[in-house]
Amino acid sequence: MKPSSLIVRLTALYLFAALFMFVLLNTAGMKKMQGALTEHKKTELYEKAGLLTSEYLTEYYQQKVSFPELNDRLAMAASVTGIRIWMVSTNGTIVLDSDGTARGRRVTAEDASFLEHTFLENVQIKDCIREPSLCVIQPIIYEYTKRGYLVLSVPMEILSAEGFFYVDFVNICYLLFLPILLLLFVRIYMLTVRPVTRMTEAARRFLRGNFKEPLVLNYPEEYNELGNTVKYMGDKLRNADDEQRKFVSNVSHDFRSPLTSIKGYVEAIKDGTIPVELQGKYLDVVLFETERLEKLTANLLELNSFGDTGISLHKSVFDVNQMIKQIALAFEGLCKKKKLVLNLVFSSKEQFVEADMDKIQQILYNLIDNAVKFSNSDSSIRIATEEKGSKVFVAVKDYGIGIPKESVNRIWERFYKTDLSRGKDKKGIGLGLSIVKEIITSHGENISVVSTEGVGTEFIFSLPKAEEE
Repeated sequence: MKPSSLIVRLTALYLFAALFMFVLLNTAGMKKMQGALTEHKKTELYEKAGLLTSEYLTEYYQQKVSFPELNDRLAMAASVTGIRIWMVSTNGTIVLDSDGTARGRRVTAEDASFLEHTFLENVQIKDCIREPSLCVIQPIIYEYTKRGYLVLSVPMEILSAEGFFYVDFVNICYLLFLPILLLLFVRIYMLTVRPVTRMTEAARRFLRGNFKEPLVLNYPEEYNELGNTVKYMGDKLRNADDEQRKFVSNVSHDFRSPLTSIKGYVEAIKDGTIPVELQGKYLDVVLFETERLEKLTANLLELNSFGDTGISLHKSVFDVNQMIKQIALAFEGLCKKKKLVLNLVFSSKEQFVEADMDKIQQILYNLIDNAVKFSNSDSSIRIATEEKGSKVFVAVKDYGIGIPKESVNRIWERFYKTDLSRGKDKKGIGLGLSIVKEIITSHGENISVVSTEGVGTEFIFSLPKAEEE
């Protein structure tokens, strides 16, 4: 989604929220406010009626004040409070009216039930109450006798005006809040769209091969994981790019050296530079270099065949001890030449495992081959198996030149060769341990290495023990 599209959506959301809140305040909010004001006014009028009854009407019936004085007091109270006050007799005649317009009139038959209520809204009585009003009716009780009714009323228009006043006040506050809401939406944009935009731009730079400009992670906490993922992707792409360059460089070097040697010797034999009696010697060199190229090509094809889905395994149950004995026999001649002793140490006579037999044979061959190459003359190589729980551990240990500490974690990389091994391993191409690692990983097992420079190296890998029938 483009940033401009998100801006449009956020703007539309802001306008919708602003309009929706405004309509809500002036419809449902206004209705709710009117209801609350009406209930409040009912309570106020009811309390006022009780106060007038206890203070003024009681004195009147006790003949402490005259009717004109009572009229003046009620008129004064009505003037101060803005409430219209009636005093109605039991037969429905209005004997006192604070504004004097309905005095002497009588509630008509159709309004006879008027006096039977306590609260009435939107009341209109012909010739008495012309505009809809809120009325509170309270019986006048003196000496356990109903003497009449006290009626307090206020026009509904006044309540509406109060409601509009409060709603207008809320609207003004809301209009003042709208800029703050706008700033809030801008902040939301800054916190959501900008980080995504920056990470998208960084991802595009990585895809173009531009890894120089770093991805700065100054985003909110919620975006840290996504930012770290993009950054990790960039690091992986950069490393992959570096590895690709290194791979091409190594392959080119490992192909160029034997090809140059082969070409030089073949040309020398062809033009007679090398005499006939020496041609056999140099043809052996050509054969050696050809075998080196063949091994390099085979290993590259094997690594390529692994693919992204891993190695295709064909598991079976076999005796790994017997396999080690057979491989040891294959190295017997080379070990005699270097005066090496192969010590086979087995915790049991037979040790059955469930794995890909050909692939495990390849692992053992590579590890023993490395041990022979990098062992000092007149030393030994120890090959051992040991059962622990559901695993069988195989160890290949030599007492040779060892691996430098800084190189131990890199020996599994393709084409990597330590500086110490470059002097001894003329035929190695740095792919054997990469293949070993791939095979062990495809089995779901682990391989580890312990090495001390000048002392020796030990490789230990695990295999699943075969279930007993």
